Amino acid sequence: MSKVVIDVWVPDLTFPGWMDRWFQLGKDFERAYPQYEVRVQGKDFWTFPQEVSRAAAAGTPPTLAELYFYMGQVARDLRHADGRPLFTSVEQAVDGRSEINGEPVVLGDLMKPFREYYTVGGDLMSMPSVCTTSLLYANTDLLDKAGVTELPETWTEVAAVCEQIARAKGAPKNAITWSNHGTFYQQALATQGGLLVNNDNGRSGRATEAELASKEMLAWAEIWRELHRDGHYLHTGGIPDWAQTLRAFAEQDVAIRISSSNDVNYMVQAAKDNGFGIEVGLFPFSDQLPYVGNAIAGTSMWLTSGLDEATQDGALTFLQYMHNSRNAADRHKANSFAPVTHASFDLLEREGWFEQHPYHRVASDHVTRFPAKAVRPAGVPADAVPAQQGAVFGDFAGNQDVMTRAMGDVLRGADPITRFTQATEEAQALLDTYNAYALGDWPRDPDGPNSSHKVEYFTTLMAGRDYSAADLENVVKLNR
Repeated sequence: MSKVVIDVWVPDLTFPGWMDRWFQLGKDFERAYPQYEVRVQGKDFWTFPQEVSRAAAAGTPPTLAELYFYMGQVARDLRHADGRPLFTSVEQAVDGRSEINGEPVVLGDLMKPFREYYTVGGDLMSMPSVCTTSLLYANTDLLDKAGVTELPETWTEVAAVCEQIARAKGAPKNAITWSNHGTFYQQALATQGGLLVNNDNGRSGRATEAELASKEMLAWAEIWRELHRDGHYLHTGGIPDWAQTLRAFAEQDVAIRISSSNDVNYMVQAAKDNGFGIEVGLFPFSDQLPYVGNAIAGTSMWLTSGLDEATQDGALTFLQYMHNSRNAADRHKANSFAPVTHASFDLLEREGWFEQHPYHRVASDHVTRFPAKAVRPAGVPADAVPAQQGAVFGDFAGNQDVMTRAMGDVLRGADPITRFTQATEEAQALLDTYNAYALGDWPRDPDGPNSSHKVEYFTTLMAGRDYSAADLENVVKLNR
């Protein structure tokens, strides 16, 4: 009897061991479910969405495709050769079942923030696979020398801590740094309830209007500009310049670095290799405005529509299997990705992982709890999870490029209101171009306009490897 084939396409980040884990997962699944053959393929990160689009146009799409969080609208707009939507809702395909081929369904156990990010109109469109947020990392040796006894949580506290560091004997020239990357704009806006596009960030209807000069965006730009103006923020000059901000922290040229939660392994190793202590805390927020939410980043698995029943059930079984408590917990240990399900988090807790590695639980706590010092929005119950409302719109990556260039100009002296108003016009042009393509006559060019399938490298996905000069060089190469 021939086996049912499940083609799984994922972006290959080329780091040592990255694809090996995927291949091993496929083999383990085949042993558990011998009726299936899992063909995992690592695709070029930069051209991956185009490859999926071309394969769909040729009638040979993968069964499952892993796409980055900012590709949600593109995924919803991709089409089969006959014009049907390429992907179907994972939740609708599961159709309320509690198990598939004997594998327990984990959709109901997904942590709320991660489930909500990939849910549109009450429907879980894709299965979260990599989940991250933004965190603050601090060199405790430098903080101790400055007399700082606890990590700052609000931006007011950040400014005060930076002042203390600046006054300390032997202090680094700059106190804090972070990369000029769209992820931090999204996080800063989420804490204030700010949006990037209309129609509830594209969740109550297709986004048609971009807004990069909102009061929330300008408040974030002003915080950043003031820290830079006062000599506290290290502006490395590049966009996004992950490698240089990481190097600055490792070499103790700054005391604080803001980065992805996926950087935990890297940052802890950097501290160990360079002989200083480290502590991990929350992404800062306003102490004057209600704390609304927290931004999520990462990837999710999209299920191709129109599959025969055996293939679809095999794909769904694979998705549940990859997220069973053991597999999800092991993926967290290897890569610093936040545990996706409550069961995987609880397993790590029972095994003493978080007790031995307290840095690793900060991301989960950050997205599931309101910070102790946060102003809670009126009417929000004490046990509520901070709201998630990530944006869903076309050419999200291009939008990020626009905002990062605008902020780069502000750091070089441009007026924030003027520059972000101009950025809004640029972002609107990108959105209009994308929507014209997506809603245009069929058949469409599978590559679309260059901007609509452009992929900005989400370099915070640095899987659990030792910090080394070779790794830094690889990151630099990937950011070119």
